[in-house]
Amino acid sequence: MLVDQIKEQLESEGKFESLFIFRGDLYCLIDKGNLIEICKYLRDDQNLQFDFLSLITATDYLGEPGKRFEVVYSLYSIIHHHRVMLLVRVDEDEQVPSLTGLWDSANFQEREVYDMFGLRFSGHPDLKRILMDDDWVGYPQRKDFPLTYETPEFSHNLDKIRVNDKTPGSDVV
Repeated sequence: MLVDQIKEQLESEGKFESLFIFRGDLYCLIDKGNLIEICKYLRDDQNLQFDFLSLITATDYLGEPGKRFEVVYSLYSIIHHHRVMLLVRVDEDEQVPSLTGLWDSANFQEREVYDMFGLRFSGHPDLKRILMDDDWVGYPQRKDFPLTYETPEFSHNLDKIRVNDKTPGSDVV
């Protein structure tokens, strides 16, 4: 029923590019220009009631044909216990409409996607870094972000790292 209703409504209006089911979840690839309208429909329709935006993330398809990024939205209906995933493909110079006007949970999630991938959300009330320092250069989740190969400090290897660190000004013991 869920798939049929969504497919019927969105297909009749030409609102999605493709629709498929993977591991029990419905996935809809949509154009960014239809994002707000589709989300309002999914949230407000009495038979669907997707009242919880549980996740916003992104995927970097560097080097593959088509648009570089895919923004992924996971919507959940608490009442009906069903989920739908919305996928929006964009290039790095494109902006995605913000969903902060529909779900409060979009605020920090959009900021995290901006901070990690550099994707901008038009209409976001306070789009700034949330995880990285303000002066951080780059976006760590992009596939072209350089790897530094630094050994992370953990309690079990802290002494070994400090002994082997030969950089000027380091805490060599």
